[in-house]
Amino acid sequence: MEKKDSEPRARRSFLGILFKCCNTYGRIYRNEQATAYVGHCPVCGKRVFVPIGKDGTSARFFVAE
Repeated sequence: MEKKDSEPRARRSFLGILFKCCNTYGRIYRNEQATAYVGHCPVCGKRVFVPIGKDGTSARFFVAE
């Protein structure tokens, strides 16, 4: 078994989302432009887009309905 490089992984900003469509939890990640968090339900694939605003919130967990 080979050892992987011990370089630290870059931390990616994410939001925790409860997807009500399939009653499951997932993470969505910030896009490269840092303008929004984007992702999809891990079960059905429903897309989620959360824009990042200058007067945003510090909350990290949301419900997508």
